[in-house]
Amino acid sequence: MTTTTVRTLIADDERLARDKLRILLESQAGVEVVAESRDASETVTAVRNLKPDLLLLDIHMPDADGFQVLSQIPPDAMPIVIFSTAYEQYGVKAFEVRAMDYLMKPFDQERVHAAVERVKAEMLRNQEQNLAGHLLKLMSNSGVREERTLVIKAQGRFIFLDPDEIDWIEAAANYVKVIAGKCFYLIRGQIGRFAERLDPARFVRIHRSTIVNVRRIKELQPCENGEYIAVLKTGKELSCGRSYRAELQKLFDGQLR
Repeated sequence: MTTTTVRTLIADDERLARDKLRILLESQAGVEVVAESRDASETVTAVRNLKPDLLLLDIHMPDADGFQVLSQIPPDAMPIVIFSTAYEQYGVKAFEVRAMDYLMKPFDQERVHAAVERVKAEMLRNQEQNLAGHLLKLMSNSGVREERTLVIKAQGRFIFLDPDEIDWIEAAANYVKVIAGKCFYLIRGQIGRFAERLDPARFVRIHRSTIVNVRRIKELQPCENGEYIAVLKTGKELSCGRSYRAELQKLFDGQLR
């Protein structure tokens, strides 16, 4: 199992607040406090030099506020940010600058623990995405065309899937189910985001919860209510919602020309 150590910078002008956060963080497994800073200048320098994974950032500091601190950090050096403050009125602005969380003083163990677990999950997702990108680059350098291969993570494995192998895709609660022949893969995520990775000339959404590979369709059967049933070459029947019918018919007609 992959382990993640969260290298953390605490930025707060109050010593007692820094001490409390450090004690709470050091009681969390997989957290390392790499430095503390007392003002905006120290914070920006520490971020650039130490490259922490997580920045716990107070909003009010002597020489600048937390938002001004973030404006001085280059995007490629930006850590995950959690604001830690006594002021609740900045919550909306904090999330506008893509802060992961907003901790209110006085801090408590349970709330800090939940925030740290969210950070670990985000770091793990980023690691997996970077690994997938690296693997695709290696495949591309080996003569495998990147656009012909989907890298998906399912059941703890990386699967390299040729889109031509896919029969259809369906939403399944918080997952996407990809059906390819006798195999299927469950991928955590939303069907709309998965659709963005597919070639729109070959894959069409026929229902809010279903995407089909047009090359797998054997026939379209009209229904009395104005909808279609898409019959795949495997015999599988998929319902086509009325609002998706025109796009399906257009794409299907294009495949027959």
